Amino acid sequence: MPVAAGIAFGLVLSSMGAAAADPKPTLNQAKAKLEKLNDKADKVVDSYNTATERYKKAKSTYVKLNDSYKRKLETVADLRSQVIGMAVESYRLGGDVASWPGMIGTGRPEDLLSRLAVAGQMSQERAEKLAVFDRENRGLKAERDKAQEALEEADKERDGVEKERSEILKLIAEQKKLLKKLGAYNPGNPNSVGIKYTGPASGNAAAVLRFAYAQVGKPYIYGGTGPRGFDCSGLTQAAWRAGGVTLPRTTWQQWAWGDSRKVSLDDLQPGDLIFSEGLGHVSIYAGNGEIVHAPQTGDVVKVVKLSDYGRALVGAVRP
Repeated sequence: MPVAAGIAFGLVLSSMGAAAADPKPTLNQAKAKLEKLNDKADKVVDSYNTATERYKKAKSTYVKLNDSYKRKLETVADLRSQVIGMAVESYRLGGDVASWPGMIGTGRPEDLLSRLAVAGQMSQERAEKLAVFDRENRGLKAERDKAQEALEEADKERDGVEKERSEILKLIAEQKKLLKKLGAYNPGNPNSVGIKYTGPASGNAAAVLRFAYAQVGKPYIYGGTGPRGFDCSGLTQAAWRAGGVTLPRTTWQQWAWGDSRKVSLDDLQPGDLIFSEGLGHVSIYAGNGEIVHAPQTGDVVKVVKLSDYGRALVGAVRP
């Protein structure tokens, strides 16, 4: 029995069995409500994904700079030990060490270098060694502080989007409830082996579509990048990675990335990314008038006719 007919039949039976209850929504009303929920969820999920990517990038930058900073601190400690050795050696040879304690106790490498230079207690080789270190070290803490600021800023952004995450969870609950009432909820199978692609794609686009078709039947999961489930842009990113192209994570980022790669919707080729109006959703053109995509909560990665897509389109990108 076709899905739409099955849903309609289920609604009829429900209304017959509960005459005293509140009127059930018609199929069209339920579909309209679900469409609004899906559109809203698309936008919130993409916003959440974008903030998460910014957070990851900022944290990665911070970790790298902080590790470098720690290595430099170890170098400072090593050089300070060498300077103490120089002081001891100078004393042993009868040198003037009156100014050494203050120089050794200084906390900043640049101050130590300055005092040693004034005292003239180092060999040219030692002076050059510390000068090189001073150049390498200069400004490093400032860079680390900038990274820390970036991390704190990303944390604030992430915290702000956590409110949207709460909204996502509410939307998902609404979507699931409505879909179950309609008898259209599909939890999917995280272990699905998909279907074989036999379309007209060639080259790396063929690899993209072979991968995407192999995910058919896996559940839509917001924020999902595989292998057990995907959201729309998570699927397109993973599929094109299989084709040797690195796409950004989110729908908005993929659209911006493809600014110089836009193609007409009248000239689609297999592998092209198709974006819905508002950039809330992205799918992959499979050829023969079909697309493969991860639709929304309560559904699975699937292949459908582009003509049955049901969303207004804004354009396409050819990676």
